[in-house]
Amino acid sequence: MTGPDDTGRAAGNGAPPHFGPGSNSAVLLRRLELTVRHRLDGLLQGDHLGLVPGSGSEAGDSRTYHPGDDVRRMDWPVTARTQVPHVRETIADRELETWVVLDLSASLDFGTADCEKRDLAIAGLAAVSHLTVRGGNRLGAVVTTGERVDRYPATPGRLAADRMLRSVVATPRAGAGRRGDLAAALESLRRPPRRRGLVVVVSDFLGSDVRGSDAQGTADWERPLRGLSARHDLLAIEVVDPRELELADVGLLTVVDPETGQTLEVPTGNAEVRRRFAEGAAAQRREIAAALRRAGAGHLRLQTDRDWLADVVRYVADRRRAGSGGASR
Repeated sequence: MTGPDDTGRAAGNGAPPHFGPGSNSAVLLRRLELTVRHRLDGLLQGDHLGLVPGSGSEAGDSRTYHPGDDVRRMDWPVTARTQVPHVRETIADRELETWVVLDLSASLDFGTADCEKRDLAIAGLAAVSHLTVRGGNRLGAVVTTGERVDRYPATPGRLAADRMLRSVVATPRAGAGRRGDLAAALESLRRPPRRRGLVVVVSDFLGSDVRGSDAQGTADWERPLRGLSARHDLLAIEVVDPRELELADVGLLTVVDPETGQTLEVPTGNAEVRRRFAEGAAAQRREIAAALRRAGAGHLRLQTDRDWLADVVRYVADRRRAGSGGASR
């Protein structure tokens, strides 16, 4: 992985700070806050409509359906009366309660490009915090590593959000061979039921095996995610490293699964092995995307080799266009 320079920032273009052992987390969080504020403040004009926090829960007027609109908001009585598809607009809530489920399991302690996936997940939490904590809105979090689960109650204010970020950065890394449990963290938000709002899940969505999936091959986190969608708007932030998508030709490579401790030697010099790996990885990511769609979640992918804030800005801009009647890509 590319190492950080003397500012604590990885040496790549657009990478978040590296919160490694011995780093000054207070300085790095301040630097991250300034970067996020500079890039995102221009998107915070107007109410919640079309932004990451969702469009609210109070019913408003109807309008003509546009491709990309949420079919769950179809206004069937107006559609039947006019013979033209209509959707029911919603009025943004004055106060929003946002819960973030942050996966910091061992599979996130990995990165071969500009940062670790863990750094990118924390940066995603910082962006969500900046986009939602204003005007009395509350932000809470459930942080899971596989060894421990930390819960931070939903509280209003920037100072409370900053304290939570500092605590999250200080979360100890999970030991080798400890499997994460994203499904349990999601389930903890369902019982007891919480106030309607936004749930953001930041994870690589990996780690499910046959034992953690149902007979149809559904990931173990999909069922609780679907349960949350009945009450909340959902946003899934998928954190990916390029080496999880394709292998480089580096000869015989020894790899270790951080959540099981299993070791495997991979002959990356074999073109057929690289091809099969890329095909399998692509199929895995397609299934993750399909599971998120089935759960009704918005899907934002952040990669360790890309400008992550540019991807956040693009996603938020698309949501705003969709909320104003345009199509979202």
